[in-house]
Amino acid sequence: MATGQQALDAAQLIGVDWGSTSLRAFLIGADGLALAERANGDGASVISGAGAFAAALDEVAGDWMRARPALPVVACGMVGSLHGWLDVPYAACPADARALATGMLPSPGGAESKQILIAPGLLCDESGLPPDVMRGEETQIIGALHLQPQLSEGACIVLPGTHSKWAQVRHGKIRRFATHMTGELYAVLRKHSVLGRLMEESAFNEAAFLDGVEAARRHGHLGVAHQMFAARTLGVTGRMAPAALGDYLSGLLIGHEFRAGLAWREQAGLETAPLALVGSAELCRRYQVALRHYSGERALALDNTAPAGLLLLARAAGLAPSQSTSLESV
Repeated sequence: MATGQQALDAAQLIGVDWGSTSLRAFLIGADGLALAERANGDGASVISGAGAFAAALDEVAGDWMRARPALPVVACGMVGSLHGWLDVPYAACPADARALATGMLPSPGGAESKQILIAPGLLCDESGLPPDVMRGEETQIIGALHLQPQLSEGACIVLPGTHSKWAQVRHGKIRRFATHMTGELYAVLRKHSVLGRLMEESAFNEAAFLDGVEAARRHGHLGVAHQMFAARTLGVTGRMAPAALGDYLSGLLIGHEFRAGLAWREQAGLETAPLALVGSAELCRRYQVALRHYSGERALALDNTAPAGLLLLARAAGLAPSQSTSLESV
């Protein structure tokens, strides 16, 4: 990354990815990449009130805002939720950068605090199905389309995490998406259920992980609620070491996610379209291993695409200089 002053001089935007448990701020250059990055633990779920949100943002990016007071600030994520700084209504699928930018709202606050624009989340509300929502991932998807334009025509984009998202993209728009609570389910089962009692911490055990993936692939028709109990019985009977049980459970849950997600992708006619993973390297590695075992595919893996997405939203709102290759494609 650039030095402090170089980053400040080159930045077109201060972008903020504000989740439930953390706050990440970026100085973003014209290419959509982060020139500088800072983070702290002031997530939207641990603070409340307009003053607390303004103070948290000032702590992580206040010197940037004072050094370049005309530089716009755009935030995405749970900061725009009911329990965030401001409840910003969801935009509806299908949506692109322009639709999301249209839904951005300014943060509340007095004249002494800098006003920022907060992006809406995204709502998928298809007839006959319960609604699904995301906050923050839609900005990452828009960023992925900007950084990898070949995905815009048609792709399935997967964002592993506490609540994994599978999104279908066509003609530069997020058409629909589905949430899988894989990460949260794993954490709850490991920490608060009988399954975790035999598990021991260890380095990633790929063989045990793939055993779980294979169980979901081959015997998933038995149901995940039944198959999960094997993470105990394999330990009780001595057929799997305690240090391997956690990765077995992880593979089983991710395997069931792929079982559903790949079928959903095929039903949408995207089975031959690119599949991309967006997220941390560690999580994407697990998903890549599971995908290769499940279908023989290798996905395009991208790291944090939120800065590029935030810049696209700023451009769509007329807050940052446009580039001829940016908005037309997303």
